[in-house]
Amino acid sequence: MSIRILVADDDAFIRQLVAFTLKTRGYEVLEARDGAAALALARQTLPDVVVLDVLMPELSGLEVTRALTQDPATAHIPIVIVSANAQQADIAAGLASGAVAYLIKPFEPRALAERVAEILERRNT
Repeated sequence: MSIRILVADDDAFIRQLVAFTLKTRGYEVLEARDGAAALALARQTLPDVVVLDVLMPELSGLEVTRALTQDPATAHIPIVIVSANAQQADIAAGLASGAVAYLIKPFEPRALAERVAEILERRNT
């Protein structure tokens, strides 16, 4: 069974860049362009990891993170937030919402893929 990762970002270029980077690592990637679609897709498919932007239409990444971590069916899914919001308060809010990692845009796609791999490895130990 392949590892499934949900990538949600309203910026098509970033979403495609992240998806491409993760696909080259052998992961199956699902994509959503807004928070509501991300939440619905996460609940429907139960991905192994979710990568979320914060500033998205419909629901923010923080709202999606809170919804997923508060739902017993999805609370086990690790969430990585990727955002241009780089203030310490933004990072703290992201982690407080339930994310396991917070990366600041612009980011190195390879660094994101390595972070996802670390999260998956930690989950399996």
